Amino acid sequence: MSVVFRAVNVSTRRNCDQNHSTKKKSAVGAFMAGSRMKLELTRVIQGGSRLGVLKGLGKIGLLSMEVPGCLLYTHLGTVPHLTQDTLHTLSNLPPVTQVTLSNIAEHQEVLEEFKEGFSKFAGLHDTVLYCSLHDPATPFPTGYTTNKTVSVWGSGGRIELTVEKFMALQKTVKPDWYQSMADGETWQNNTSRKRVRKSVDRTLAHLDECLLVHQKSQELKGVEVFGVVEGGDILDERLRSARETAKRPVAGFCLDGLQTGAVDQNLRTQLISAVTKELPEDKPRLLQGVGRPDEVLGCVEAGVDLFESFFPFEVSERGCALVFSFDISPDPERAGRAPPKVLEKDKERDLSGEQPQNGNLPLDDQTQMTSFEIDLKDKRYHDDFRPLVEGCGCYCCKNHQRAYLHHLLVTNELLAGVLLMIHNTAHYHGFFGALRDALAADKLDLLKRRVLSEREDLDG
Repeated sequence: MSVVFRAVNVSTRRNCDQNHSTKKKSAVGAFMAGSRMKLELTRVIQGGSRLGVLKGLGKIGLLSMEVPGCLLYTHLGTVPHLTQDTLHTLSNLPPVTQVTLSNIAEHQEVLEEFKEGFSKFAGLHDTVLYCSLHDPATPFPTGYTTNKTVSVWGSGGRIELTVEKFMALQKTVKPDWYQSMADGETWQNNTSRKRVRKSVDRTLAHLDECLLVHQKSQELKGVEVFGVVEGGDILDERLRSARETAKRPVAGFCLDGLQTGAVDQNLRTQLISAVTKELPEDKPRLLQGVGRPDEVLGCVEAGVDLFESFFPFEVSERGCALVFSFDISPDPERAGRAPPKVLEKDKERDLSGEQPQNGNLPLDDQTQMTSFEIDLKDKRYHDDFRPLVEGCGCYCCKNHQRAYLHHLLVTNELLAGVLLMIHNTAHYHGFFGALRDALAADKLDLLKRRVLSEREDLDG
């Protein structure tokens, strides 16, 4: 995909902005006063990386979350393969749980009859509920949006959502915050400027209508709205979308259409860097559809605060384990955490030749393995009695060996998915903890070298 940094015609931009001005002013004027959610930054590093605490989470605003961070990825409120009891054997879990309308929409009637919201329905306690439009781990067909509707895809097929139906679902789900309805179908290659401009216009119109319904709703009192920034790969449209969305009374921003496989990594970083300069510093930026560690690092440097944690699930579904190292401390005990040590990772890959360098994959196939994981179905692991990652404190690494995981996978035992998901979830969230530590200690470059497995003396 080529970089498209073309200038938008001034009169065209003016006309597009005027299309929304009346609705926007009404929504801004009528919307509830202020947002409890506030991002308090403790450090901003030159180039865009931000370290801080997102405060005021939940309907009564008592919870907080460190950023950069990631949400807890779920299917209908449940982390795949894990019960709530098993999940909570893990430490340092994110305080925000992500659910998606693509999974929930087909259960609307049941939830309406239940009347007490999705958190209670799913048995979720002491967590903040965020409702997004699509499941980031599930591809969905495109070409089904109109000026008035977007479509989500559940197990029963396509569900067409108008703003009225979308907001009715939010009233039923009763999340703590949700992503506004958006036309996000401009990530494909060779999307025309006209189609991208229409996507931005539609998304702003949807946002204004959602805000108008929201402010009149008792069911959504105390609930926050995130506006969606669209614009495909066209810089001017991205900037227009960001500026206009920032004028609305939203609590934060979802950066859409930049997911893995949609745009080149360098282009993504350029677009995000430009967009974040147009957004207020005290509101969080959530990037959708990006989870690979190398991409996360690049996007954090561009100014992203929050990510969706679907990557461990994708790795687990491949029968793989995350094994990349993020140890930046020469003295783990003094640092208060014993970071995992990868065992002969590079040697194994050099011998097999099976992994692309630095996690890079062809844009058209994100089902392939990355260089951050090992394939435990490979026969080389049938007599490998080491843990997945030496020093990892998760249940899987403390109690089982690679050979056992290999056995479970080749015999199609359900326990394989459970143990892999335990480890991959713990490892991934540990990476985000190391990322925050690196920003606090001015060691981001060191962490990048470690994650990307460069051969350097990291203790020097």
